[in-house]
Amino acid sequence: MVKKSLLTLTLGGLSIGMAEFLMMGVLPDVSRTLSISIPEAGHLISAYALGVVIGAPLMVGFAANYPPRKVLIMLMLLFAVFNTAFALAPNYELLLVARLFSGLPHGAFFGIGAVVASRLSDPGREARSVAVMFAGLTIANIVAVPIGTAIGHHLSWRISFGIVGLLALCAAGSIKRWMPEVPATSNGSFLESMKAFGNPEPWIIIGVSAIGTGGLFAWISYIAPLMTKVGGFAEGFVPIIMIIAGIGMAVGNFLGGRLADRFSPLLTTGLLLMAMIVSLVIVSFVTPYQPAAIGMTFITGALAFAVIAPMQMLMINAAKGSEMLASASLQASANMGNALGAYLGGLPIAAGYGYTSPEYVGAGLAFIGVLLCLLLAWRNKGRAALAN
Repeated sequence: MVKKSLLTLTLGGLSIGMAEFLMMGVLPDVSRTLSISIPEAGHLISAYALGVVIGAPLMVGFAANYPPRKVLIMLMLLFAVFNTAFALAPNYELLLVARLFSGLPHGAFFGIGAVVASRLSDPGREARSVAVMFAGLTIANIVAVPIGTAIGHHLSWRISFGIVGLLALCAAGSIKRWMPEVPATSNGSFLESMKAFGNPEPWIIIGVSAIGTGGLFAWISYIAPLMTKVGGFAEGFVPIIMIIAGIGMAVGNFLGGRLADRFSPLLTTGLLLMAMIVSLVIVSFVTPYQPAAIGMTFITGALAFAVIAPMQMLMINAAKGSEMLASASLQASANMGNALGAYLGGLPIAAGYGYTSPEYVGAGLAFIGVLLCLLLAWRNKGRAALAN
């Protein structure tokens, strides 16, 4: 039985996941109603990602000495306000500002939430508890984003983002009611929390996140043309494909948590990234065969999200005394991986190498992630030898 306190984090993750991924679905609607181009509308996606990168370490740094429960409530209230402002903003310029501010609480919520989830867990189930929080993202992709996209197409995308604000309010209320008080992890200043980053280990883990997980975004950023142009699926079938990928992500999310608890976060992360390399290469070969393409969509989605909880635990364990700041920084780096994977994955397509070429870019990024995991294992082994 999942604890109510953990389910409050799931609800927060659901509202954040809907806000983040809904924009991809309603982009044409936003473009049409504002009379702007698709690339201009796409800047609203970039503005959110920039907000995550800025807000993750900044907001956690300011809130380090406050009780996490109160901080999580405040972050959800801010998220509700900013997304409601986005739904009501009358012009493109104000939409950009509101979207930027909407991203600020994202990384801080997941960073603090991951630490809180690990503390609320039973012994030996820390990674699984973190996975419960990130389940909100997978539920968003399976249910909330398709529903929000349909509302955006048939009614108004502003209503969809109003729903995001309402979900965030519900999350804030549930945290206040069901989450117990958890002591702050730091009694020092922001600068003292930064001392953990004086060691190479947190930076190596950030590299795994920003580069290694870029393989996911090199694949999923171009999954629609891959499946229609190479796989021969009708465009109307793409939402179903995305739901299949989302179900895979949900399964992988809980699988990754269980593996990290049973083995170790580092070993689990490295093995999952190796599996991602194999999966992406297979995708490039089997996409023309529709049943195999569907199966690999599920598997690749599962592998992509299975790595999230192990990496979060890896960072928490590597930054004792600065867990929340380090955990939030990992969220910022994941958004950098989003941008990096999408950008690099598009280069071979622009060069004329076809829609299967991003899979090789993604495999290369995942391979770099494996090398960084090996570097981290080597450093850990050396530190253990010195301790003895």
